[in-house]
Amino acid sequence: MTAAAPEPKANMGKPLSRYDAVSKVTGRATYASDMPLANPAYAFLVTSAIAKGRVDGFDLDDARAVRGVIDIVTHENAPKLKESKLFSNGGYAGTTIQPLKSPDIAHDGQIIAVVIAESYEAAREAANRVKVRYTIAAPSATFDSPGTTTAAAKGQNAQFKEDPKVGDFAGAFEAAEIQLTASYDTPTQHHNPMELFTTSCAWIGDDLVIYEPSQYVYGLKNGVAEQLGIDAGKVRVVNPYVGGGFGSRGSMTPRTAIIAGIARRLNRPVKLVATRDQGFTITTYRAETRHEIKLGASRDGRLVALRHEGAELSSRADAYCVGGTKTTTRLYACPNVDSLVSIVRADRNTPGFMRSPPEVPYLFALESAMDELAVKLNMDPVELRRVNDTTNEPIGGKPYTSRSLMACFDEAAKAFGWAQRSPQPKSMAEGDWLIGYGCAATCYPTQMGPAAARVRLQRDGRTRVEIAGHEIGTGAYTVIAQTAAERLGVPLEKVAVFMGDSDLPPAPVAGGSNSTASTCSAVMMVCDQIRQRLFKAVMPDSLTDKAKETVGIGQAPTTQAAKSDRPLDLEKAFDTLGVGVVEEYGEWKPEGAPLDSFRAMHSGHVRLVGGHQMKDKIAYAFGAEFVEVRVNRFTHEIRCPRLVGAFAAGRIMNPRTARSQLMGGLIWGMSSALLEATEIDERNARYVNDNLADYLVPVNADVAGVEVILLSEQDDHINPAGAKGLGELANVGTNAAICNALYHATGQRIRKLPVRLENIEV
Repeated sequence: MTAAAPEPKANMGKPLSRYDAVSKVTGRATYASDMPLANPAYAFLVTSAIAKGRVDGFDLDDARAVRGVIDIVTHENAPKLKESKLFSNGGYAGTTIQPLKSPDIAHDGQIIAVVIAESYEAAREAANRVKVRYTIAAPSATFDSPGTTTAAAKGQNAQFKEDPKVGDFAGAFEAAEIQLTASYDTPTQHHNPMELFTTSCAWIGDDLVIYEPSQYVYGLKNGVAEQLGIDAGKVRVVNPYVGGGFGSRGSMTPRTAIIAGIARRLNRPVKLVATRDQGFTITTYRAETRHEIKLGASRDGRLVALRHEGAELSSRADAYCVGGTKTTTRLYACPNVDSLVSIVRADRNTPGFMRSPPEVPYLFALESAMDELAVKLNMDPVELRRVNDTTNEPIGGKPYTSRSLMACFDEAAKAFGWAQRSPQPKSMAEGDWLIGYGCAATCYPTQMGPAAARVRLQRDGRTRVEIAGHEIGTGAYTVIAQTAAERLGVPLEKVAVFMGDSDLPPAPVAGGSNSTASTCSAVMMVCDQIRQRLFKAVMPDSLTDKAKETVGIGQAPTTQAAKSDRPLDLEKAFDTLGVGVVEEYGEWKPEGAPLDSFRAMHSGHVRLVGGHQMKDKIAYAFGAEFVEVRVNRFTHEIRCPRLVGAFAAGRIMNPRTARSQLMGGLIWGMSSALLEATEIDERNARYVNDNLADYLVPVNADVAGVEVILLSEQDDHINPAGAKGLGELANVGTNAAICNALYHATGQRIRKLPVRLENIEV
């Protein structure tokens, strides 16, 4: 085994190579923009140069004079669309702001026109020649800008149902022997996946085919159908590979239905590839947040009071929030807890899901505060977490299905060399470089959604698995193929997996780290249905209850033989049945899912369950992260030569792909601490660094060493696969660990991200 393919421990699958590796390195993997279209027209967006106001008129003469221009679509002649509903249990869209509906401008970079031409170059040239007359109003850009409004999230955001609290926080904090109050800030950040935002639409009669990178093909299919006023059965979304999403492609954006409407009007396929800078405003982003943490503790370090107040920015139109207090108030044992989340409305585009949406900003605040409390107590930060570890969350008293937090801390601390740390700030150095060690906890809720699958097994072992899951670069093809191969006892090379197509059985959004748990549970169930049919053929006496012989939609197999790993003689079973192919379809839903889950699944609505929402238990994956930072005492340059993380997430389906995800998460966590921030022109509410030259992301030279440790963990309470999901686990807490290490190196406590060399004072 190698570092890239760790030796599997108990309850881990094999570290097999990626199912799609050859396709990707040879260029055979097809992304949305690669799909061939017959005689396409090309679209180019014109976006607003102001953040608030209205369009008074266009001068299109120069644009129309460009050779090859077919049409220029504005609010005056745009296809009429039905209203969007914000992405939730009842809707599809990432924003209710619908471009080209009126001359009103709600945010910078809003789509105000679409140029259609015979070539991309002609469309771009014409778009650059469009002249726009505006009436400009003064916009509100961010926190503290004039004109913003603030209100509690509870009551205006349907998905945020509670401000968790228990006990008497005020009284307990007042009486606490040790008190800490601190404020923290995180910036706006943008996803910037490698694949640009693209949409191609082609009509075949009354049927629409959409080629678009999506993390939820069923949501996109049904949402666009709703906007166009057509039957969802007339819409097909195809994207077998997604070049990164991180949440930016989890919900329907307004551009899709616009391009579809234009293609229908022209009776010709239309292809749009937005530019990198347009991607900052035509999709979502991680909003800036503010936090105040209050911790009260006894002198032995036990928390007696905890309050987390958070504020998040959103648009005027949509009350979007992530509300991470649902996690921070449940992470540690504490009898008195209070919280409040507020939404600040400004003249910006609506934020959205970005990898670990609530946990990245909210745990930055809590885990930084825990380190500050450890300093006040003169206590090791690891031991502070140990004395506040718990098997039951404090708000409702529900037990964790499994919790390996301190096991992760112990493993990571040993690998990192935490015992060699000199605890006093500025006490470790090498030449001109001050050295700091820091740590933080990470966690992420275990979530699952209803999913369906179709599996076909042939006599020779060849297997076809169909499920409308999504390969966003995390290894979905691989773990689904492994699941089928293991359950059916066939070689992996004989398994073919088909995903990324809304004509396939539905799967949930590829977000919330639910994909592996959801899709693999569905595939396991259907494979066991096949095993049941085959076992019936060779061992009919094993099914004594004739009322249970038929396995219907969504039913689990009834025989232990079908559920077990008992080998099956395929040739004998097929000979007995007298067939050459066996095919089964099944629909699986997690325990506690609503009664309408299957109907909602087919209509593109999200029904994720898990985390703190489980009835009698609470399910989270956990980890511990340790970092080393070095700060040059003269130039104040910051380096992060080592990142070490230990993680426990139930069954690890494939240690190779798991390590890859966790390593990438650690690097992104470092990036969110030291590099990433979308700079905002507060006078004009515009994004300034809307490109990959100025929006800083890590390169190889920034990442000297990353070590990922996978802990063995068994959890029989979550789903049939036993998987907790880990795609969003590793970039949580890293930002706090780095700021904690910076304090250790410099003695300076930094509570606002990102940390740049100009913020250092030594």
